[in-house]
Amino acid sequence: MPEFAKTKAGVDASEKKTLGEGLFRKCEACGDAVKKEDFARNLEVCPACGAHFHLAAERWIALLGDEGSWTPRDTELVAADPLCFVDSKAYPARVDAARTSTGVNDAILAGEARIDGRPVQLGVFVFRFMGGSMGSVVGEVITRLMERGAEKRQPVVLLSCSGGARMQEGALSLMLMAKTVAARGKLREARVPFISVLLNPTTGGVAASFALQGDVNIAEPGALIGFAGPRVIEDTIRQKLPDGFQRSEFLLEHGMIDLISSRREMRDTIARLVEYLSP
Repeated sequence: MPEFAKTKAGVDASEKKTLGEGLFRKCEACGDAVKKEDFARNLEVCPACGAHFHLAAERWIALLGDEGSWTPRDTELVAADPLCFVDSKAYPARVDAARTSTGVNDAILAGEARIDGRPVQLGVFVFRFMGGSMGSVVGEVITRLMERGAEKRQPVVLLSCSGGARMQEGALSLMLMAKTVAARGKLREARVPFISVLLNPTTGGVAASFALQGDVNIAEPGALIGFAGPRVIEDTIRQKLPDGFQRSEFLLEHGMIDLISSRREMRDTIARLVEYLSP
């Protein structure tokens, strides 16, 4: 009777690799391989180490607002190209590509919502749109958001996630720093609370204007917050910066922000503040 070699049932290594592709995501902080569905279920927070990664603006709105309460505003605004700016591609082509990939007109979503039944003016940066950079549209939307808050006497909750002012609009984008700060001043005059939430990263002209002017400044764990990045500062001053410099924990320790809230606790944290501070 002929002998036959036994073969092990299953798949070989190359097939296993193919089957595993697309199912797992390597955490950039701890290196663990985590199922993508577990990341999504955990609001883009690593279940192993707690590192926070980008959460889409639409998911933030769903997380913070009461179900069915969201009404978007100022969605018709689109960026112009007064400088006819061209880098590796023309500015209008870059904006069109961002619109196609994100499904929004610019780097912010703003509107009206309710948080635990209380009306608020809510804005969330869209980092996927040109790094959340602030140009004329973003600055105008933020200005209108704050003006509505002052007029309706509703708290303004603004989640910032941005690389700063949009270089393709040059000095025009820098002018929006002053405009948004002036709008924030109207909120203060009306004695309407401004709750500023700083996500990773909040830098450049956004950090240097309205983002750190909240009545309460909240940050997520590990968020990079500051004007210039640490590498730029080190190259300029030719000194090594302290560990964790410009991260939210460092800023809390040095009195630059008021508190740090994890993503799962953020809704409850903001809801308590809205209840306590509402006029």
